[in-house]
Amino acid sequence: MLVLHRRARGARRPALTAGLTALVLVLSTVLASPAQAADGVDDPIPEMPVQSRIGLVLSEYASFPQSYPTPAPTDARLMRTARINTVMELPDGSGRRAVPDLNGNLYLVEGGVPHVYLDVAATFAPQFFSGRGLGQGFGYVAFHPEFGVNGRFYTIHTELASTTTATPDHAQPNALFHGVITEWTATDPTAATFAGTHREVLRIGFGGQVHGIQEINFNPTAKRHDSDYGLLYLAVGDGGQGARNTDPQNLALPHGKLLRIDPRGTNSANGRYGIPQGNPFVGQTGALGEIYAVGFRDPHRFSWDRATGRMYLGHIGEHAVEAIYEVRAGDNFGWSEREGSFVFDKAATSPCDRLLPLPADDDRYGYTYPVAAYDHDPAPGWNCTDDVGVAVAGGFVYRGRTLPALRGKYVFGDLVDGRVLYTEANEMRRGRELATIHQLALFDAAGGPVRMRDLSGPGAPGDPNRVDLRFGTDAAGELYLVAKANGKIWKVTGTREFASGDVGDTTVRRTAGASNWAPVTPAKWQFARDQVILAEAGESRPGPRRPFEYAVLTAGPAWSSVQVDARVRLDTPVDVSNRDVIIVFGWRSDTEFYYAHLSTDNTIYPHNGIFKVDNADRERIDHQWNGRSRGANPAITDADWHRVRVVHLPSTGEIAVYVDGNRDPLMTAKDTTFGSGRVGFGSFDNVGRVRNLTVTGTPA
Repeated sequence: MLVLHRRARGARRPALTAGLTALVLVLSTVLASPAQAADGVDDPIPEMPVQSRIGLVLSEYASFPQSYPTPAPTDARLMRTARINTVMELPDGSGRRAVPDLNGNLYLVEGGVPHVYLDVAATFAPQFFSGRGLGQGFGYVAFHPEFGVNGRFYTIHTELASTTTATPDHAQPNALFHGVITEWTATDPTAATFAGTHREVLRIGFGGQVHGIQEINFNPTAKRHDSDYGLLYLAVGDGGQGARNTDPQNLALPHGKLLRIDPRGTNSANGRYGIPQGNPFVGQTGALGEIYAVGFRDPHRFSWDRATGRMYLGHIGEHAVEAIYEVRAGDNFGWSEREGSFVFDKAATSPCDRLLPLPADDDRYGYTYPVAAYDHDPAPGWNCTDDVGVAVAGGFVYRGRTLPALRGKYVFGDLVDGRVLYTEANEMRRGRELATIHQLALFDAAGGPVRMRDLSGPGAPGDPNRVDLRFGTDAAGELYLVAKANGKIWKVTGTREFASGDVGDTTVRRTAGASNWAPVTPAKWQFARDQVILAEAGESRPGPRRPFEYAVLTAGPAWSSVQVDARVRLDTPVDVSNRDVIIVFGWRSDTEFYYAHLSTDNTIYPHNGIFKVDNADRERIDHQWNGRSRGANPAITDADWHRVRVVHLPSTGEIAVYVDGNRDPLMTAKDTTFGSGRVGFGSFDNVGRVRNLTVTGTPA
């Protein structure tokens, strides 16, 4: 499908002080409202991320001191150890890394040790402001590709509008804060601390407390004589206003846009920067020549694939969709007429019915849709006006040399819960199906399985589980993970497969005979040839919530490390609810064991999972469970035979479940409660069977 952007027509916007009147002068023609479907879209992206067998080995790189917002915030989410936002290598061959802290300091890191290079907060005090809105403060830094020679770099910081007399170059009505781009010139680029001059380049006023200027950067793939060389890109949010107005589609405003400027030029309205002649809206009446792409809510992070030159941008959604876009000049990504590839209904009677299917004539609007996306998956009955706590953190296509397993993968994540994800870059294609998203396992430097919530602990008061994940790279293209929660950075130093350790070489086969099994209720079970059959549904029993009916394999030893291979089948018809089949392992007693739930339930969606029963009601422990409404993708949804493999490594706590020969696990978990035990098969309240069950492992 050929996707074209639509260009606005109208009067040219007056410069500078006439700025606010521009709100009504020029609107993009894409604002025509299409006919809308009657029913909202409740689950815009049913597919969950696929668990990858690949895991990243993370080694701590640097740790930063406690910092505090100015003024003291009332929002506990702002109380982090250090609100570090990224890590990058200075383009001067020195090997130094730069790390901005939203609370004001620009750090340089040498040999893993950070020191303050520049105090941005003090420079702009008392106007400097970082105490409200998650992105306020010293947001980002970008070094000119010739920094080693010219000493120039650029920063974003925010100022409270009521404390400054400065006039924004562009502004929304009743601006609460200003986003300011500053150029700094170091007298000696090799110095350990900054000394030199600075000048203001651009100032934008925002009517809300969030979604300001999120990132600024230079295209690292542009060579010295390329037209893109030395041009500065700015990801400008909608000020938190786009869900209620049309600013992101208004070409007379920078809000909700990706801008591209020449910081050394002078042909802008304020004379302090240049507008590249190659920008897509240059010369168009009523449009800002600075605009490179249109239609963003919160364009959080962007990067370029060093092999292909393609730009990818992570976009934080409003209602349900977290998206990755491939960005080209002149694109319109639709906000706030679209969220992801759905109609966003600003006038919805119910705030829960914001998303609608695309109209039949959608092509005529020329919007560009995501190349990868996931949704918020709120719990049933969730208040749809509340924050679910899901937000994408854009990343990088890995083109480094030390991690072959990652090559060609776009690595990104969820900044709130700390999931680390990837897509194959060659699957991210405009106008095609969304690329498959995979969830990466994580390991610490000693090889132990971890999650970012483990590494970023103890978190922060009021929101200890919030990781505040970000990504960075160095000059060689190697990857770094950043957490505001405890102010630490980790380098990805290796890869390994989850639950890939040796389980042992003792094997038990031909396990189907009745003498080999101990069922909870023997009368409900049949044994025929190579099959073990639960012929009658189980019934709830007193005590903690756990599987109603199961049988434990008594043949062979109890196991420590173990691999269970079997074929399982549900005998319950597909149209019957409460269809489930489980594999038991680590069994110590009727109230002490693990089990893997493998089948979908027609009435309870979050049913697949790895559970622990530890003398209390079952506890869900699989990494795929988001704590709300979704687990792994459905595994067994019919009445056919399916191959199942469960691997349990008690020494590290690694548990992995595979179905039908897939190399990637359906589910993973980490738990060390039960270091040994027996295996089994069962259900809650339906019937099914297992055959060819084979156990390989190390006797306990």
